[in-house]
Amino acid sequence: MFRTIIFSILILVAFYSCSYNSLDKGNDSKSIDLLNAKWIGDSIQLPAADSLFYLDNPAPIFRKEFEIKEELKSARLFITSAGYYNATLNGEKIGKNFLEPAWTNFEKRVYYTEYDLLEDLIPGRNCIGISLGNGFYNPLPLKMWGHLNLREHLPVGKPQFIASLKIEYADGRRETIETDKTWKYSYGPIQRNNVYLGEVYDARKELSGWNKIGYNDKQWGHSSELPGPGGELQKAFFPAIQVTDIKKPVKISSLSNSTFLVDMGVNFTGLYRVKLSGNPGDIVTFRFGERIYDNGQLNPMTTVAGQIKRADKGGPGAPEIAWQTDTYIFGNEKEVWYSPVFTFHTWRYMEISGISKKPQVSDIEGLALNTNVESKCSFSCSSELLNSIQEATVRTFLANLQSVQSDCPAREKFGYGGDLNATAESFIYNFDMQSFYRKTIYDWLDAMNDSIFIDTAPFVGINYCGISWESAFLTTQYNLYLYYNDTEIVKELYEADLKWMDKVANLHPDGIVKKGLSDHESMEPVPVELTGTNHYLQCALIMIEFASLMGDEESEEHFEKLALKLTRQLSEMYWSKSIPDPINRQTLFSTLLYNDIIPQNDILAAIDSLSMALENGPTGHLNTGIFGTKYMLETLSRARKTNEVFNVVNSTEYPGWGFMIDKGATTLWETWKESDNTYSNNHPMFGSVSEWFFKWLGGIKPDPENPGFEKFYIEPLLPDGLEYVKCTYHSPFGKIVSNWEVEEAGHIVFEILVPEGSIAIVNLHAGMDQNIEILDKISGIEYSPEKDLEADGCFELRVGEYTIVLSKIVTNEESPVALSK
Repeated sequence: MFRTIIFSILILVAFYSCSYNSLDKGNDSKSIDLLNAKWIGDSIQLPAADSLFYLDNPAPIFRKEFEIKEELKSARLFITSAGYYNATLNGEKIGKNFLEPAWTNFEKRVYYTEYDLLEDLIPGRNCIGISLGNGFYNPLPLKMWGHLNLREHLPVGKPQFIASLKIEYADGRRETIETDKTWKYSYGPIQRNNVYLGEVYDARKELSGWNKIGYNDKQWGHSSELPGPGGELQKAFFPAIQVTDIKKPVKISSLSNSTFLVDMGVNFTGLYRVKLSGNPGDIVTFRFGERIYDNGQLNPMTTVAGQIKRADKGGPGAPEIAWQTDTYIFGNEKEVWYSPVFTFHTWRYMEISGISKKPQVSDIEGLALNTNVESKCSFSCSSELLNSIQEATVRTFLANLQSVQSDCPAREKFGYGGDLNATAESFIYNFDMQSFYRKTIYDWLDAMNDSIFIDTAPFVGINYCGISWESAFLTTQYNLYLYYNDTEIVKELYEADLKWMDKVANLHPDGIVKKGLSDHESMEPVPVELTGTNHYLQCALIMIEFASLMGDEESEEHFEKLALKLTRQLSEMYWSKSIPDPINRQTLFSTLLYNDIIPQNDILAAIDSLSMALENGPTGHLNTGIFGTKYMLETLSRARKTNEVFNVVNSTEYPGWGFMIDKGATTLWETWKESDNTYSNNHPMFGSVSEWFFKWLGGIKPDPENPGFEKFYIEPLLPDGLEYVKCTYHSPFGKIVSNWEVEEAGHIVFEILVPEGSIAIVNLHAGMDQNIEILDKISGIEYSPEKDLEADGCFELRVGEYTIVLSKIVTNEESPVALSK
């Protein structure tokens, strides 16, 4: 017995001593694709003092010439960097990717990319050129909010890169060109670059033809071999950041003889190409913002990095106001096209100063950048307001996908977990997020530690939000399981999940969460004991599912007991007794209903309380924050409060999405209240409304009992005043369509597409006086479902396209009305 106890203790010690990231280790830290290549960089040391980081620090450029001797069979370039890289072959950009590689904890993992160069290499001499940017590996010591210096929390160092070009000739011979000391380096025209403050480009420093064959590099230095950032090299398995849209100005205004304002029509994240004319030494400055002042001047204040808006707040050397700025200095060429490389901005308006004549619309392109997630899903309806809300939401989502899902793409650019918890399902309804969210989960795996909760992944030093943010590590896994049946990620990380739940139990031993951020941006107080404990309960419920999947009966029983305990505690604290004000009762009742905390006999009373809380909201609208908004939309819809929730969403009254649109917003705001100085105007937090469009107006919902849409629900709401909905979602089995339209005399026509391999459980909530006719759309023959589940219009449909007509039963006292085609 004693030996058994000792053995068990040793096992526990070994388990707890392992780090989160060690559970995900695969091969050695050097991928076979880059096995013999060396990390290389320049020989200049980083500045010794913080203030010196703000001086010119030219981006290094590297070149390597080589010869292609015979006919090629294949040519593959494997490359990555710590910081950003831009790669060219014979002077032309390699691939379509920007801001490579994806941001990670470079000490733990670095993703590399493979490029096929077979069609691009030419017989004879060729030249690869590489330029390096700072990215998040060499950030400025900018003290965001006056205290957060990223250099104190991120792994940092000199920008460096590693590459291997593997060539196979037609006769079977192989050759490899790899990074080593033989690569030559110098410095180019990019004098400064930062992801927040922008780029300074001095064309007087250009080295013409440096990345083409035949360039004289005798005065260049030999690259230094460096130890690398330390992270495991892994091949990127998710989409890269690319230009996904090109936008043209809708208006260009003159602010003075040398300053002009460009309006792109919508707020977005990305870069630009601009045609400029000038003389050697002329300086052109670009500033960016989401808004303009009433006098037509640029308002850059909602995009200021880390709220640095006064002298000395940002630390030694920092600008007084940390706005987004680029600078171009003319060289010998009097007419140029300029586009930055190693930064990205969030903007609708661009101020250009230092030019002598007004630009033409044809002189400017906006380059929308985002991780190029596949987007085959769509939602539209008869309400132009709802369509505008959906468009603004999608634009906001894409603007915040820059290899991490950020909360705002200008001021912070960080991957907050709370926003993931609130909006992941909305993102999934709009895009294929499987590989992106896998990358996100690994970011969390690398970011977490055993003793505290953190807020972002990669970790940037913020750790006050608590479990409602870090639980995104677990909830994102569940969303991959629910929507994609991704059981592999669950199996891979199950031990890490168990360990994480042990940490939660250690930090909150009695179950109640007492620290952290609550319903962020709620218009009334919400106790963290409610929202935090609610997320703890969600995690316990998820772990019941995961333990069952893993066949871990002991853990399954443990988490069932934990879920019952937390449910009882929340019920006793927030339902069984009167809760005094101030408290946001919308968030209160929706949170309790969302996780089935209300006793069965009290559910109707809770729904009534929820409706009353909505009526008592400002102008009968939501006043909830980051989580309560999602819960309100969901629980009102579950309770069939169809018109109530529709009237909130389809309204321009304050507060609400329609209010934002009515005020000219083209992306969602961080707060219900309009902000022209402090809060981001491009923030996905309230984007849970798009989930509601797909899940409740389109009615397309996953079945937790059959994850990955092997079975799924089509159960649309039909609010008064909405004439039609067109909704398409792409599941792992293929395209799902759920369209409906109200026609003459109350007839409702549904168009449904069920992909092969799936079964749709359709529930139209037909009344006793309604008739259901199901037609096979291809054959035009009436179809009888294999299984009627209920008498009120619930049935199963297998693969096929269907037209379903829901019509009123005609009695002897009524004359029939022809159904319009």
